[in-house]
Amino acid sequence: MKKSSRPRSGEFPSRDELLAFIREQPGKVGTREIARAFGLKNAARAELKRVLRELADQGDIEKRRKKLHHPGILPSTVLADVTARDADGDLIATPDEWDEEMHGPAPRIRIHTPHRPRPGEAAGLGDRVLLRVEETEEDEGIRHRGRVIKIIDHPKHRVLGIFRKGAHGGGRLEPVDKKMLGREIAIPPGATAEAQDGDLVAVEVSSGRRLGLAQGRVAEKLGSLVTERAVSQIAIHSHSIPHVFRRETLNEAEAAKPATLHGREDWRKVPFVTIDPPDAKDHDDAVHAEPDEAHNNKGGYIVSVAIADVAHYVTPGSALDREALVRGNSVYFPDRVVPMLPERISNDLCSLRPREDRAALAVRMTIGADGRKRAHTFHRILMKSAAKLSYQQAQFAVSGRTDEDTESLLEPVLKPLFAAYETLVRARTERQPLDLDLPERKILLKADGTVDRVIRPERLEAHRLIEEMMILANVAAAETLERARIPLIYRVHDEPAIEKANALREFLATLDISFAKGGALRPAAFNRILSQVKGRDSEQLVNEIVLRTQAQAEYAAENYGHFGLNLRRYAHFTSPIRRYADLIVHRGLIRALKLGHGALPEATDGTMLSEVAASISAAERRAMLAERDTSDRLIAHFLADRVGATFDGRISGVTRAGLFVKLHETGADGFVPARTIGDEYFRYDEKAHAMVGRDSGLRYRLGDSVTVKLVEAAPVAGALRFELLSEGQPGRASRPQKRGRDQDERRGERHRRKQRKKR
Repeated sequence: MKKSSRPRSGEFPSRDELLAFIREQPGKVGTREIARAFGLKNAARAELKRVLRELADQGDIEKRRKKLHHPGILPSTVLADVTARDADGDLIATPDEWDEEMHGPAPRIRIHTPHRPRPGEAAGLGDRVLLRVEETEEDEGIRHRGRVIKIIDHPKHRVLGIFRKGAHGGGRLEPVDKKMLGREIAIPPGATAEAQDGDLVAVEVSSGRRLGLAQGRVAEKLGSLVTERAVSQIAIHSHSIPHVFRRETLNEAEAAKPATLHGREDWRKVPFVTIDPPDAKDHDDAVHAEPDEAHNNKGGYIVSVAIADVAHYVTPGSALDREALVRGNSVYFPDRVVPMLPERISNDLCSLRPREDRAALAVRMTIGADGRKRAHTFHRILMKSAAKLSYQQAQFAVSGRTDEDTESLLEPVLKPLFAAYETLVRARTERQPLDLDLPERKILLKADGTVDRVIRPERLEAHRLIEEMMILANVAAAETLERARIPLIYRVHDEPAIEKANALREFLATLDISFAKGGALRPAAFNRILSQVKGRDSEQLVNEIVLRTQAQAEYAAENYGHFGLNLRRYAHFTSPIRRYADLIVHRGLIRALKLGHGALPEATDGTMLSEVAASISAAERRAMLAERDTSDRLIAHFLADRVGATFDGRISGVTRAGLFVKLHETGADGFVPARTIGDEYFRYDEKAHAMVGRDSGLRYRLGDSVTVKLVEAAPVAGALRFELLSEGQPGRASRPQKRGRDQDERRGERHRRKQRKKR
């Protein structure tokens, strides 16, 4: 019998034993599993964490989603590009994100193709796909096999752009992609597909042309963009956002009947209120609070949060469900919304309109005087909202300025809500979530769809009240499902990567701000940094850098906590009208608590939900990019007639290619090419987030206030180009090594030759 190399329980393992244990595990393993396996407790666990951090720093293990594994091991769900076929005709893919410097060449994944692939599984060369991956025995150098979950993108044989009609037939295409700025495509007569000037079209580009403009033919007309009213169409098509509901989906929505009291608790006498932005079209959450009369909870409150019961209308496997999963979430543009669900559901049956019976899933939470949640229960109810209020209305009312909607609600409804919120603030202060101060901007449009102005909405206590109550409800949902052992989709946010934390530490050192090395990262550590720069010139800069240090929040079927909120478990429950993740959580609660129809199917397991989580995380990122692109285009339209004007702004990004500047007035982002900065060569200092003059030492650093002149606006691409008018900050000249300087000079000479050819 082979003797185990594992030490006796309670004996601290050597580094070799730790590495051997991690290597033996079929999947990823966390600190908890290691401590349990070796019988480590209390102080030994703290020592274990220290040793694991050292192993990660040395590159012996990797940390992903708070799980440890050997470097170079693929996660179970991977975004990959299909790059080749093998001798048997099987497709081969490589992961989209892979650090070759650290782990060597990217592993290849052989894609398993079913005999009868379902829609969305038949991938081809050049496709970007979401794969479920497993490790197999090595076969011709390939040790991973993947199954297509979803095709994210097809190869781009087409170019999207605006058709400009020529005087003698044919025309040209203005590409909407910023990367193709200035590279127009000629459309010869007979290849326009009768497109009109200003039409958004897809063009198939001809290959093989070496001189002059590339040529192509119009393959599809996508709509007219004569005015900015339709500018969001560009983002919808360029990001492939599903925006037209299938007929079967609309039929199913129209056939839906309002829910009745059958199988529900009657909460129609509870004076819930919805509090939303004044222009909100759907209202899926309502709140209520009252003092807790229990003798053992003096100063405490009962807070109730009611959420539209979307699961009643959108059942698993239905046409509505299938399309909601494909969309993943609603997408919000300044001029329109692309909803996850048809209006019959989102704006009618599931909108918590005042004085109308509505089905809801509610959570009733007991809050102590310290703001901590003591207990909670979930209920499937029929409710009737007492009022629809805006944030400003609610805030004005408790400040003494009531109106006809809030006068009668002030004492019985609004004051208890704000009093309950004051207790929640105590718990929030103690919890210390990440407290970034990054003002948001909102684009307001005129009736004709053009930009009226850009505002910075005021952050009110009413906003924070709703946020805290929604966070509390989301935590309650996650706790209930975990307790019932029901699979769920968590909202997770990993702690910053080690390399990003180290980069932040180096940057803060340039500002004489210390950031301790070693030890577990906590939001409080970042908050201490932010408090040190409060009111200083560097405040905005440091907030930006701290934000960039953070990981991106996402959805996952495994829980690794929410770093930013400083919560151990967190799930989205409060917006099932616009997020598919919340609908999954609602179904899980219905199943766990036996609340009737619409429950999560018994066959649903963690593997299935991992695939759903990966899909909706990709849809969320797609929506964010589309929303940002649309804002950029609208602002570029707005500023197009102000070329030559000067603006004050702040450097919002620094790259080798140049500087990005965000204007104070509109929040617009524009670019300053490196070649146009000053009268000398400026080099990129990555650690300082700055461009530094090679001879003078003058520097332009991330966060610096600058004055710029607008020299070019490209509304179709949403691009602005600026010229710097401000002098850089004095600094020490930092000449690169001779080899690097020679390379810089050769690069500069190549650029000058190109400029001479253009002239």
